[in-house]
Amino acid sequence: MNTRDTLKVNKDGHLEIGGCDTLQLAAKFGTPLYVFDEAHFVRLSSLFSDTLKNAYGTGEIAYASKAFACTAVYAILKKLGMSIDVVSGGEFYAATQAGFPTEKIYFHGNSKTLAEIEMAVGGNCGTIVVESIDEVSAISEAVAELDKVQGVMVRLNPVVEAHTHSFVQTANKDSKFGIEMGSTELDDLLERISIDNHLRFDGLHVHIGSQIFEVEPYKVAVEKLCEYIKKLADRGVKVKKLNLGGGFGITYTDADPQFKDSDYVRFISEISAKLKVSVVKYGIDKPELIFEPGRSLVGEAGITLYTVCAVKEIPGVRKYVSIDGGMFDNPRYALYGAQYEVVAAGRAADKKTEVVTLAGKCCESGDLITKDAAIQPVYIGDTVAVLSTGAYNYSMASNYNSNPVPPVVSVYKGNAEYIVKPQSYEDLFRNNVIPDRLK
Repeated sequence: MNTRDTLKVNKDGHLEIGGCDTLQLAAKFGTPLYVFDEAHFVRLSSLFSDTLKNAYGTGEIAYASKAFACTAVYAILKKLGMSIDVVSGGEFYAATQAGFPTEKIYFHGNSKTLAEIEMAVGGNCGTIVVESIDEVSAISEAVAELDKVQGVMVRLNPVVEAHTHSFVQTANKDSKFGIEMGSTELDDLLERISIDNHLRFDGLHVHIGSQIFEVEPYKVAVEKLCEYIKKLADRGVKVKKLNLGGGFGITYTDADPQFKDSDYVRFISEISAKLKVSVVKYGIDKPELIFEPGRSLVGEAGITLYTVCAVKEIPGVRKYVSIDGGMFDNPRYALYGAQYEVVAAGRAADKKTEVVTLAGKCCESGDLITKDAAIQPVYIGDTVAVLSTGAYNYSMASNYNSNPVPPVVSVYKGNAEYIVKPQSYEDLFRNNVIPDRLK
């Protein structure tokens, strides 16, 4: 277990997070329950920002909302003075509802709808990251109607291989994201932006993948990007900002590196150093450097608590521990076989003597949370904690089998409170309508 001051085993042998006993959290708020360690999120966010400032100087950390978005998180980031990226109208709306300054928002997406583009432009979004000439035309029309200037960045595909799962590699040659660096399509897009009085070209964006534990792919990307920026400079195109995306890995199981603060400091510092050297090598102006971490800030800040509903052992085959949640609150195993560390919350100090498969309650054979995981002995009625669920759990949750999405509780210095309230069955069916002809 990748323990820390705010995630540990307490004196009673129970799992504790944010100063709160997980058994007490389950008893008070029920299960399934997402738990968000606010102090850990704030500490890492500040660490990333401070490291970038010290290592590089000009730039910013923009939290990747898609990992976990709610109004309370945006309120925290506003207080920290950070930027954010959003990938949908819903995330943009939530940020504005939290009073987040829209000029500090980067709007991403390879397939933005016209309504989202109009929302971003009309809502004074600071930067829209574009991926096609058609998108540039749509933005231009929306901006022209308001007679204003919109900042845009262009997402490139540098074709850099990151050693991670194929589903979260985003810079392969065959990718739906970005425009291949050096292509005719990219040249045409940059030319289209340059001649538009309503668009302001701010710079370039790349994102090479997720769950990356090696810094070298980022350095390769920096080298290729600086070489390309030099070619643009020779054509009179100035790149003011360089956004290297996110993708830093986190610990899900003992098979993953146990990343600590020092590892993230090393990543940001080495990438910053590489960029500073490359800027001098190619004789280009030093761009602002932007990182967009999501999972690495919020992933280990979250855990999910469940109640054991049944235990089924198939001799010589597998032991299933069935819980009151499932793929509706965590679809990552069903999507790409994600694995997690699990803990019997009330016996966290004990040795893990059993190997179980944590099974969800949905009517799908693939509805598992994790497979063949070590755990302390567990019984019906026990509380089980699944660690490192802060990223891409709540944000990808659904109402499959008409299950409510669990609430989110923030824990901070021993206090716990809702930041997302529980869904009711009434919430699920609020928009259902029975036509008169069926009554």
